[in-house]
Amino acid sequence: MILSRYIGRRFFWSFVQVFMVFLAIMLLIDVVEQLRRFSDQGISTGAALRLAAMNTPSGLYRILPLITILSAITLFLSLARSSELVVIRAAGRSGLRFLLAPVLVSFVIGLAAIAVLNPLVAATQKEYDRLWARIAQGAESTLSLTETGLWLRQGGSEGQTVIRAIRANTDGTEIFGVTFLTFDATGLPQSRIEAERASLEPGAWSLTGAKEWALSGANPERGATQLPDGALIASNLTREGIRDSFGEPSAVPFWGLPDYIAGLERAGFSARAHRVWYQMELAQPLLLVAMVLVAAGFTMRHARFGKTGVLVLMAVLGGFAIFFLRNFAQVLGVNGQIPILLSAWAAPVAATLLALGLLLHLEDG
Repeated sequence: MILSRYIGRRFFWSFVQVFMVFLAIMLLIDVVEQLRRFSDQGISTGAALRLAAMNTPSGLYRILPLITILSAITLFLSLARSSELVVIRAAGRSGLRFLLAPVLVSFVIGLAAIAVLNPLVAATQKEYDRLWARIAQGAESTLSLTETGLWLRQGGSEGQTVIRAIRANTDGTEIFGVTFLTFDATGLPQSRIEAERASLEPGAWSLTGAKEWALSGANPERGATQLPDGALIASNLTREGIRDSFGEPSAVPFWGLPDYIAGLERAGFSARAHRVWYQMELAQPLLLVAMVLVAAGFTMRHARFGKTGVLVLMAVLGGFAIFFLRNFAQVLGVNGQIPILLSAWAAPVAATLLALGLLLHLEDG
């Protein structure tokens, strides 16, 4: 038990050290990138650092499996060079039993990642998107989903329009049971328009079955007018802009994903990308375990056997291959070419089984 705690503690601190190294490198690179990207807007170093601090956690979270395999390689090489692996085996501890501690720690790290780090990443990603839109565009077009329907906001410095719809088609370019509320630059309401349907055309919404109330008048109900079919409301929204307003699935906290998926489907949008991401998050602990087992299969050996550099390279390449296949399966799952469960769980399960097979061959074969 003491030995297991010692090995588990060594692996945990290896993970922390590698994580902090990547954090420092990625933060520095992101600061330089933000300064370059917004040089025309005259962004300050402090603002660039704030943007980088909001954007870096998302990148770190995505490469967590690679950080795990590098941490495991660091651990096993350190134990091999200090001959601790030889001592552990001489004490009668088998290789597979020795691996229980780092495997358990990696599994706990995976659970902590989806329970704690994931919501933190979602919050920082939303803040980054908001800051980026404010600096790059000078105005924000946002979309949200609630139990009352779909909400959109469009406009700029001259005024804003808030749009509420009961449901929409899959890309948000046709909305039904829609209400438009327009506000001037000072935030005062100007008009309200209700329509049976609104279709997004280049630069405008085309209305069907619409009625308008001028809210600036003394009696808006008396001055209400019926608008002809095909009446237009100017809009700066595009199909791509509406789609991007959903953001990445990673921008939604793990604990809020089920409700968000239900809201998407209730509003008429496709939630497949978010379903795939949800299953991939559930598979995250198993993926980290697979990375530890892959690293052990190539580097859990005495340094005097030689070819350490080649084996480390093979372990790193194996980790990158698993990481690539996982992302490739995610793309196939999002596009509907393979089932959701297969896209999320195939790579972690296959990597775990292959790594266990290699370890059994080396230890008992």
